[in-house]
Amino acid sequence: QVQLVESGGGLVQAGDSLRLSCSASGRTLTYYRMGWFRQAPGKEREFVAAISTSSSTYSADSVKGRFTISRDNAKNTVYLQMNSLKPEDTAVYYCAADFGYGFSRTRVVDTKEYDYWGQGTQVTVSS
Repeated sequence: QVQLVESGGGLVQAGDSLRLSCSASGRTLTYYRMGWFRQAPGKEREFVAAISTSSSTYSADSVKGRFTISRDNAKNTVYLQMNSLKPEDTAVYYCAADFGYGFSRTRVVDTKEYDYWGQGTQVTVSS
C-alpha cells in the first residue's frame, strides 16, 4: 500500500505562485509514475501533469508553461510548482501513483490507471 498526502495548497491572488507537495509512505515511489489531477466544484477530475520514473514529464495544455511537475525519490515526494496562477486554476488538487515504467500520454491522463490517491489539497485563486 502507498499512502499519499498532499500539502501546500491555500488562498492566493491571481499571478501568485504555489508549490504543492505529495509525500508518500508505505513504499518507495521510485517505481511509480506520478500524476497531479484537479477537480473544481461541479466538474469532473481532470489531468494536470505527470512524471515518469525517469522524470519525463507531460502537462495539460491549460497549464503548460506555468506548472512544473518534479520528483525527489530520495524524499519520496513529488512536487507541482504552479506559477502565474489564474482564478480558473481554483480546485482541489490530488496526486496519484501508478505502478510501472514507461510513459504513455494516453495512460497518464486517465484517472482509472492510477492505483493510489491522496486526499487532496485546496487551491483557491482570487481575481
